[in-house]
Amino acid sequence: MSALTLSTSSAATLRADAVVIGVAKGPKGPVVAAGAEAVDKAFDGKLAAVLEALGATGGEGETTKLPAPSGLKAPVVLAVGLGDAPAKDEDFAHEALRRAAGSAARALAGSKKAAFALPVEDADAAGAVAEGALLGAYSYRPAGNAAAAKKNDKADKGAPLAEIALLGGKPRDKAFKAAAERAATVAEEVNRARDLVNMPPNELDPKAFAAAAQTAGKEFGLKVEVLDEKALLKGGFGGIMGVGRGSDAPPRLVRIGYTHPKAEKTLALVGKGITYDSGGISLKPAGHNETMKCDMAGAAAVFAAVVSAARLGLRVNVTGWLALAENMPSGSATRPGDVLKMYGGKTVEVLNTDAEGRLVLGDALARASEETPDAIVDVATLTGAMVLALGNRTFGVMGNDDAFRTSVFEIAEEVGEQAWPMPLPAELRKAMDSPVADFANMGERMGSGLLAGIFLKEFVAEDIAWVHLDIAGPAYHESAPYGYTPKGGTGSAVRTLVRLAERTAAGDLG
Repeated sequence: MSALTLSTSSAATLRADAVVIGVAKGPKGPVVAAGAEAVDKAFDGKLAAVLEALGATGGEGETTKLPAPSGLKAPVVLAVGLGDAPAKDEDFAHEALRRAAGSAARALAGSKKAAFALPVEDADAAGAVAEGALLGAYSYRPAGNAAAAKKNDKADKGAPLAEIALLGGKPRDKAFKAAAERAATVAEEVNRARDLVNMPPNELDPKAFAAAAQTAGKEFGLKVEVLDEKALLKGGFGGIMGVGRGSDAPPRLVRIGYTHPKAEKTLALVGKGITYDSGGISLKPAGHNETMKCDMAGAAAVFAAVVSAARLGLRVNVTGWLALAENMPSGSATRPGDVLKMYGGKTVEVLNTDAEGRLVLGDALARASEETPDAIVDVATLTGAMVLALGNRTFGVMGNDDAFRTSVFEIAEEVGEQAWPMPLPAELRKAMDSPVADFANMGERMGSGLLAGIFLKEFVAEDIAWVHLDIAGPAYHESAPYGYTPKGGTGSAVRTLVRLAERTAAGDLG
């Protein structure tokens, strides 16, 4: 990941390959944002006019490169659009800063060092700029595969930006320094999740994923327990075993725990970890298989969030449950019509083997409930229906506790992850009635994204607040990069889970 440094230098005097300044859309044309005063002075106060002459508007994500005039140490000025200028006495939204910094970092791929002179009014704004720049500079670099890394660098027009110098704050100020350090930690963990999602499925099967968790556990002092296929069978984890039994790569359930000696609350995070999803016997149609390595994005988010909590030293206990399996068709695979006995004893008739995520999550939710955490959040690329409802950039938020659901939704908005609260209508439950089991894994087509949430609710203890995040849309981005969002794995939900852990540690969630 790119290195992050803090500097008290002026944008005019810091030596770098480029200096990044912000420009906003004003009523009469582009407006140079605060933080770029020294750069504007080098242009004799005419920087806005020069940018307008070059066609810049200040629109969100717009980037314009200029040769630097004499008076600047950096040879290039990069103006990045912040969107509409805020009203008088208001600051730019943190998400606008985050996205602008990400766009600038991508535009400067191939450079060694860039100085970011975006408007930083306080420590939180500085953290947003740092986070956006670090996330925007991301490029997937396959371990041990120089050819693939070189190809990615070429696609990104050069190797990732090596060093990001953050200007405009006070490096000696504890709040400013803490915000920058937090941004670096969280960005690194988001990028860990992205790397896992981007890995080829023949390199990241359940066993390899579990091994990655064990390695991180040793590095960050986490307690990691791995249940292999023998332990899962003996323990009665019929959902995970039922999904994984069609593959030569057997399933795993990983418990990764962070504890703080002064913690008063415990969060349990549960992630769907289907390392490849063919659909099983209910095989996916052609054209729907190519990106199914991303079906473990929920487990990747949970993994990264637990490591983040440990690295940040949060005063909260966080337990992550990674439900890992590969869903493949074979002579031993679960068939439509089979009945599985889930962990805890409930039985499920499998009507569609491509509705497998809820089966592995059901087992993990039931097991997580046994430890009576104060709250549970599960994260999953669960349903295409949620993508149809909310699009590719927004995840759905459902739960059994309206106040907790609202809190998680508001946290997602705060950190810049697009989300929307969704209901769990009680009348949909009847659609899952089965004549041969307690219920089926499918119901009616209409509202099927909500019905999946209702299915999961069956495995959560009634006295535990629970929220379900369906990240099927934003977990994997197939179009051109934008802001700090790359093509491929995005690390969706990591930042929401980390902020939730921070709020819980601070006692802000009751």
